[in-house]
Amino acid sequence: MRVPGAARPTRLLAWLRAHDPELAATRRAGRAALVIPSLFALCSEVIQSSAMATYAAFGSFSMLLLVDFTGPMVQRLRAHLGLALAWAVLISLGTVTSPMMWAAVTTTVVVGFLILFSGVVSSVLAGATTALLLAFLLPVAAPAPVSELPARLAGAGLAALSAMLAVALLWPRPGADPLSAPAARACRAAAAQLRADPSRAPNAPGTPTGEERGPVTADPVTAEAADAAADLRTAFNATPYRPTGLSTSSRAIVRLVDELTWLYTIVLASEQPSARGVPCDPEAHTVRRSAAAVLDEAADVLDTPSTPLTGLRAASTELRGAVGRMERSATTRLPLDRRPGTESEVHAFLQTLDMSFRAQELGFATLQIARNVLRAAAAERRSWPAQLLGREPAALTEPLASAWERAAAHLQPHSVWLHNSLRGALGLGIAVTLAQLTAVQNSFWVLLGTLAVLRSNALSTGQNAVRALGGTLVGSLVGAGLLQLIGQHGTVLWFLLPVAVLLAGIAPAAISFAAGQAAFTVTLVILFNIGQNPDWQIALLRIQDIGLGCAVSILVGLFFWPRGAAAAVDRALATAYTESARYLADAVEYAIGKCGSRPLAASAPLDQSRQAAAAARRLDDAFRSYLAERGSKPVPLADMTTLVTGIVALRLAADAVLGLWQRAADEPDGSDRGEARVILLAGAGRVAGWYRDLANGLGQHRSIPAPLPRSPGAAAGLVASVRRDLLDEHGRATDTAVRIIWTADHINAARRLQPDLAAAAEAR
Repeated sequence: MRVPGAARPTRLLAWLRAHDPELAATRRAGRAALVIPSLFALCSEVIQSSAMATYAAFGSFSMLLLVDFTGPMVQRLRAHLGLALAWAVLISLGTVTSPMMWAAVTTTVVVGFLILFSGVVSSVLAGATTALLLAFLLPVAAPAPVSELPARLAGAGLAALSAMLAVALLWPRPGADPLSAPAARACRAAAAQLRADPSRAPNAPGTPTGEERGPVTADPVTAEAADAAADLRTAFNATPYRPTGLSTSSRAIVRLVDELTWLYTIVLASEQPSARGVPCDPEAHTVRRSAAAVLDEAADVLDTPSTPLTGLRAASTELRGAVGRMERSATTRLPLDRRPGTESEVHAFLQTLDMSFRAQELGFATLQIARNVLRAAAAERRSWPAQLLGREPAALTEPLASAWERAAAHLQPHSVWLHNSLRGALGLGIAVTLAQLTAVQNSFWVLLGTLAVLRSNALSTGQNAVRALGGTLVGSLVGAGLLQLIGQHGTVLWFLLPVAVLLAGIAPAAISFAAGQAAFTVTLVILFNIGQNPDWQIALLRIQDIGLGCAVSILVGLFFWPRGAAAAVDRALATAYTESARYLADAVEYAIGKCGSRPLAASAPLDQSRQAAAAARRLDDAFRSYLAERGSKPVPLADMTTLVTGIVALRLAADAVLGLWQRAADEPDGSDRGEARVILLAGAGRVAGWYRDLANGLGQHRSIPAPLPRSPGAAAGLVASVRRDLLDEHGRATDTAVRIIWTADHINAARRLQPDLAAAAEAR
């Protein structure tokens, strides 16, 4: 016999899982519903300290609902401990400065900017921004004598201790990195694609098209690889912050996103040489098989961090050896006895190295992936004291150096993060001034209203202000109705408090921002009325406070960078393409400096590499702000994504050229190679110049340049130089000859990106 309503819990759980992936918000809300009422009761009823109760409640709310640190349990507890120490400092600073308005306003602007801007360093700090701001805004908005500071610190300390125990013991979340699973799937899909018949691969961004490639054919293996790459990029873009922390493991794993995106393009660019009449290259096929083995081993480590690293290390060593053998054997593949004359003969001559070039490109990308997976795994396996002290493996920069590098990348006029940090700090400073001048009751909520709705442009700020006021109005009416029904039975509020906290934790993620505001308002109404005669007017005062905060947000949003993230993305794209094109040109210049009869003493363009990476990070932040803005997008998301990922391909192509020539010996063999060097430099200049023109078109809304055609004359000149002065004393092709041809292939790959990028830019 079926019991009526028996399926309701099941339907509720299914609804929660659909609206709250992995029940993350439900987990946080459940903990808070247990901890917040318990601490509030302890401090207000047992200890009988209202200040301690207030800071215990809001501290628990902040540390359990507003932050959700990821990673292993030790790493999460370290983050919570750091948050607790920061709360102690910020509460002390806010309490000391609150009695003097000028000090309170000045300190709010400075502290607000530092906290908001610090989020650029890592997603850990970015995710804790609101929690850190609350620690300062709560005391600065409620002036009190310094004698109250111990009670405030005691309440916050009790909240921190309870939050750490709750995180460790109450429904602990899985410790996997959010990018590990999709990265592992992408590795396995790429490995399967490498083992499959590569002649079935369809055209991919950056691969030859038209007469340079055959017809497109789809198959399940290719579809799986495409889906895995898309899922990884979606997981990367799904958060409002770049999902990486200061830890070595998180910094290494996040690099896999760009590298696996690039690997997917390379794998799809591979094809069976027999399909074009080119003889098979056994060494290149060995590289493909070795790369597939490395990717499978890397996927095992990503899926199960405790997997022994010996398999991945051994597979990487085998791949490195296979690439070296292929590079040496490639010199025998050039048909130096053939004298090409026509364009088709020149093209056929160069195609003799096409298979080995694809394999070399593939091997380089795969070894980069393996290196970062090994770094991430090694970092996670450090001893607890080493992790606690932040001792990083020598292969990566130290945390403070990395933090400074990231922050410095955004200390420039067009950084969206810098704009938002200044806007938020000024908005909070104005809100503090307004709250102290008007002497509104519960002025803290004026600041909270300012913080809650301030977004990247005036339109989004207005939209969120409407939602905030609407949610507050509904919550106030519900709270007032509850107080009216309860009457003098204030004890009932103790039973309603856990339910209200639970709803306040679930509603923002599972329902909407407005629903979260409503539930939060009901929670505050209950907190402010527990232990005293219920007063429904408190609910209505909440609307007044939030209204003032929303007005400040709209005012600041209108006068400070009101164009929003769309214009910032244009500027960031222009800068990123300019810096990446310069990096490619510098990498080629470094290459020609090493291939002459007397190699030049040019140093590797590492500074330009860092500048290109910094520009890419600024673009990533602007793109995330663009994705987070509500409303219709002026540019189709597919076109914007094409332009953003084009930066990845261009920058990593420069990495490949740099890595190719860093492995080259500096020993001169007497050959001049002047013509080959001129051809490479001219080709790189043409391609880099096109990208600079594209950057000008994007940044200044000018016309987009037409894609560059293939240059038969340059190809013929390169073949002639190979035959004339890229031979050793026995008339055989040298390693340098092969590297020169492969460098030209990398430049040509950057050129083949241009049709897709030009089409996406024209659609703007």
